Amino acid sequence: MSQFRAKRLDIGCFVNVRNLRDHNKRKVFAQFEPERQALRYIIHNTTLPQRVRAQAQLQLSQMHCYTRFTQVKNRCIMGGKGRGIMSDFRMGRFQFRLNALSGNIPGVRKASW
Repeated sequence: MSQFRAKRLDIGCFVNVRNLRDHNKRKVFAQFEPERQALRYIIHNTTLPQRVRAQAQLQLSQMHCYTRFTQVKNRCIMGGKGRGIMSDFRMGRFQFRLNALSGNIPGVRKASW
């Protein structure tokens, strides 16, 4: 995991360590995704020799877990919560409500009918 850590951490914009870790996972995933797609293509290509496909499968299984999309978790950018996240805004339910009522989110207002 230390291979994916930044040399100097800028913690100023992150609420807690979980948000920092999630941001790091997103960056690593974006960096390694083309390589993972190429390996998956080789694995599923039946015209290639079995040995090449097996080597690609071994390489894919030995890649770090941070390179997988399943490691990325939606977290609230304001409070760091991991549940009840509105994915369009990347905020928790309560933070979304507070910001919407105060008018900090453009285009969002309380419904009344």
